[in-house]
Amino acid sequence: MAFARPTAVLLGKELQTEFRTRELLTTTVVFVLMVLVLFSFTFDPTSVESRRFAPGLLWLTLLFAGSLMLHPSFTREQTNDTLAALRLAPIDPTAILGAKILANGCFLLVAEALLLPIFAALYNLHVWQVLGRFCVVLFLGTLALATIGTVFSAISSQARMREMLLPLLLLPVLTPALIASTEATAGLFDETPYLSPQWVGLLVAFDAIFLTVTWLFGEYLLEE
Repeated sequence: MAFARPTAVLLGKELQTEFRTRELLTTTVVFVLMVLVLFSFTFDPTSVESRRFAPGLLWLTLLFAGSLMLHPSFTREQTNDTLAALRLAPIDPTAILGAKILANGCFLLVAEALLLPIFAALYNLHVWQVLGRFCVVLFLGTLALATIGTVFSAISSQARMREMLLPLLLLPVLTPALIASTEATAGLFDETPYLSPQWVGLLVAFDAIFLTVTWLFGEYLLEE
């Protein structure tokens, strides 16, 4: 209860703030849509080429869109010293990070849900036949992106060049999760769709490790 209740309250604040303005969601959806449409018209891929290139393009686009969405996670808390006030509150500091991770994960999943039909139509992919397994991969990959992105957003929020620092930190650490997500997605788009347990297992292990590290060291991340 000492962790769950503050996390739920802070999560509600994050969701209410974003869905009132929809600034991050609108920016992210427009960015991803422009990239997907641009590459679709530039390459005009065939069905075979779509199955080869669409998974990598999708996750690379989500990476850059995620860095765009995750960057303001902590910087907007500095306007009225909100983060300092939250740290002084009698709650577990990890609850602040937990709420941010859940909120960012929700925003990314909403953006992905809006863009998935457009992605499938542009690249002529039969997503609906493997929708359940594809949602599993999307959830695990998005959780990795939200966790690492939120942690590095907290770290870079105090830096001078924080706009450049977040993408530079994000890409090297997320590389294993991006590779696993891309390979798992590519298997689902194969002529005979399959979900590789090795890549899914890697995603689960990646998420578990970094969620545990965030739980153990979250207090120190916020202090820095």
